[in-house]
Amino acid sequence: MADNKVVDQGNPDFDWEALGNEGYSKAEHAEYAETYENTLTSITEKEVITGTVVSLTKKEVVVNIGYKSEGVIPINEFRYNPDLAVGDEVVVYVETQEDKNGQLVVSHKTARMHDAWDKVNEALKTGEVITGHVKCRTKGGLIVDVFGIEAFLPGSQIDVKPIRDYDMYVGKDMEFRVVKINQEFKNVVVSHKALIEAELEEQKKQIISGLEKGQVLEGTVKNITSYGVFIDLGGVDGLIHITDLSWGRVNHPEEIVELDQKLNVVILDFDDDKKRIALGLKQLQSHPWDSLDENLNVGDKVKGKVVVLADYGAFVEIAPGVEGLIHVSEMSWSQHLRTAQDFLNVGDEVEAVILTLDREERKMSLGIKQLMPDPWEDIEKRYPVESKHKAKVRNFTNFGVFVELEEGVDGLIHISDLSWQKKIKHPSEFCKVGDEMEVVVLEIDKENRRISLGHKQLEENPWDVFETIFGEGSEHQGTVIEMKDKSGIVSLPYGVEAICPAKHMRKEDGSNAKVDEQLTFKVIEFNKDAKKIVVSHLRMFEEGEDKPTTKKSSGKKGGSSKAVKDVNKNAEKSTLGDLDALAALKDKMDGKDGE
Repeated sequence: MADNKVVDQGNPDFDWEALGNEGYSKAEHAEYAETYENTLTSITEKEVITGTVVSLTKKEVVVNIGYKSEGVIPINEFRYNPDLAVGDEVVVYVETQEDKNGQLVVSHKTARMHDAWDKVNEALKTGEVITGHVKCRTKGGLIVDVFGIEAFLPGSQIDVKPIRDYDMYVGKDMEFRVVKINQEFKNVVVSHKALIEAELEEQKKQIISGLEKGQVLEGTVKNITSYGVFIDLGGVDGLIHITDLSWGRVNHPEEIVELDQKLNVVILDFDDDKKRIALGLKQLQSHPWDSLDENLNVGDKVKGKVVVLADYGAFVEIAPGVEGLIHVSEMSWSQHLRTAQDFLNVGDEVEAVILTLDREERKMSLGIKQLMPDPWEDIEKRYPVESKHKAKVRNFTNFGVFVELEEGVDGLIHISDLSWQKKIKHPSEFCKVGDEMEVVVLEIDKENRRISLGHKQLEENPWDVFETIFGEGSEHQGTVIEMKDKSGIVSLPYGVEAICPAKHMRKEDGSNAKVDEQLTFKVIEFNKDAKKIVVSHLRMFEEGEDKPTTKKSSGKKGGSSKAVKDVNKNAEKSTLGDLDALAALKDKMDGKDGE
């Protein structure tokens, strides 16, 4: 049987509070206990408090926060502060008052985070300027350390001007303003540009208040476009239009300036609010016309480069900023309408003659045809009156045909000088553009550069022959080819057309002649100058014995009647090719008459 262990219950009347208090009364003991308690800091978990560094090792930092135990923090939480020393005050976050070992647990990193969030929120509220360290580059901007928090600095918020190299800011300390905080995702956005804009706004007010036309300021090229250059005047932007960059022609502003270049500009104009400022660069340089050779005069030869082409002419730069216009009419002696592109191209080097020169208006006209012989100088020698030549049909007018004898020499063939025989309503009935035709010079007007030409004059006037054949009273076979205003148009031999008045169209049976009907007609009127023949069928049977004694083509004399009848078979509409036959017929008839 096991022995039962007896537990001593002690003396229930023992005074534990009196233990160790020998020499102290209860009141004294209570006083001392309160004093001790007051030496300890009353702390609350999950709050940030300030402590003092009391010890440093390679791995740990010991911090006294006035609590019954000291906090131990890993030294890597102080990497941002390599100068940390004993006695420095630091903030700590109380994680827990005692862990399982009775040790106080604190964190400096968490305390900094809490403190940082309080500071950035306060900075956003007050607009306070804060300092941060640029850690690295990221997509679209930079990462900045502010109060231990990683904030985002967008590229557009780095500076007022576009930034092309973000890396140049990495590792630098810069001032910022907090512009945005996302409390949910704990994101902070800062701006350095906001600080610059504030400074520039003040500068801008000062600059704008002092702007005057003609004032020269220093600026920086901020942006280059195809139409001009934007200049930063220290917070105020102005535009140099492409035409105000140089006195010479400028294809693109990049030929004159480059980004970030500093240069002096002059204020040309601005609006009432001074928000649009027009600047000039070329105005700071003397005008090229002012330094143009004083000995240059009309008639002198100059060399230059074609810089602009238009339909009406070409602009040639003979010196930087000095241009002359070669009108298209001064490019060739030809009078045919053309465009400058037919003669020149942009970039061509040309030689020209000064035609006009106005130094006050800064205008000059040039010519290149003057370097070539003027075809009109000896026109009478090369194209004397009555000389025959070949010409090319260039164009028509209602009154004639323009032909080209050579480059720069055109002539006109009047419609009445195209054919002896045919009645031509429009020159296009006779020839085509591009045709080559023979002409004879009728008249020359050298002063006005005009030549009158003829084509029909190359042949004998057939009306001289017709006069002997179609004299008044002569009779001929003819065909009615058309009715016009009740009168008939009658085709006679050799392509001659005559008019038969309506009353003279009546036949012997009382009916009237019709189109395509072939009858015998009598000439009742012959007008050589007007090239007019009037015939009658009525007179063939109404006149009887009263026939005139005028020479007729129907008798046996010289066989002329037979000749006319032979021609009538095939030549009711003959051409000038029959003139030789007519001439031969005339000679034959003249010979018979002389017998």
